Amino acid sequence: MSSALSLAVRDSNTMLRRNLLHAWRYPSGTLNLLLTPIMLLLLFVYIFGDVMSAGIGGGGADRSDYIAYIVPGILMMTIGSTVIGAAMSVAIDMNEGIIARFRTMAIHRGSVLIGHVVGSVIQCVMSVVLVGVVAVAIGFRSTDATALEWLAALGLLTLFALALTWIAVGMGMASPNPEAASNMAMPLILLPLISSAFIPAETMPGWFRPIADYQPYTPAIETLRGLLLGTGIGNNGWITIAWCVGLTVLGYRWSKAVYNRDPR
Repeated sequence: MSSALSLAVRDSNTMLRRNLLHAWRYPSGTLNLLLTPIMLLLLFVYIFGDVMSAGIGGGGADRSDYIAYIVPGILMMTIGSTVIGAAMSVAIDMNEGIIARFRTMAIHRGSVLIGHVVGSVIQCVMSVVLVGVVAVAIGFRSTDATALEWLAALGLLTLFALALTWIAVGMGMASPNPEAASNMAMPLILLPLISSAFIPAETMPGWFRPIADYQPYTPAIETLRGLLLGTGIGNNGWITIAWCVGLTVLGYRWSKAVYNRDPR
């Protein structure tokens, strides 16, 4: 039992190093995915900030209040954009036959998927930190958050990254090519645009609001907003955890099924 576990850990660590080396040697992909949330952050703060701030806080908010409001949503959106790289990376491995070769080697079968997942989560955390630095540079402050709340916020971001990464890996394995994987994973970027990331959900049209309310991004954003800014969390924390666990299990089972089926 211990030898099987040590083999799994060793092989997973090898696959993790492989994926991190790929990301290090070809950083342009990750940087391109990072441009979307950073550009949206700057766009909504400096172009639309004064207008959009009128829609929060009863109309009495200013640009600094709006920066505080949108940063949690941008951080969650950063995760969605970064995990697209995982979908494309898996699709590339499937198309180039690398995963087929790994299947014939004496390595732990799950290590290939674990390497992609852990590598993507690490990249997500690094991307969130980078976007957070940009947010602080333009005026974001979280003076009321305690050290425990900051730790909980980091844990929430990591858990959300894990859930979306497993979904992205499943998308990558089920896609015929990297371009299709990128297109299939596009909702992971688009869903934050129809959540409470930029405006409160209650200000949306009645027919549109259920889309914002009943999706994973809105409760995750409201939970992160509560941890960093001291706003009410309510049931959003438990709903977010349920979404993360459900998406993780779904993505894992989907990825494992495609991997074991070996369609190519």
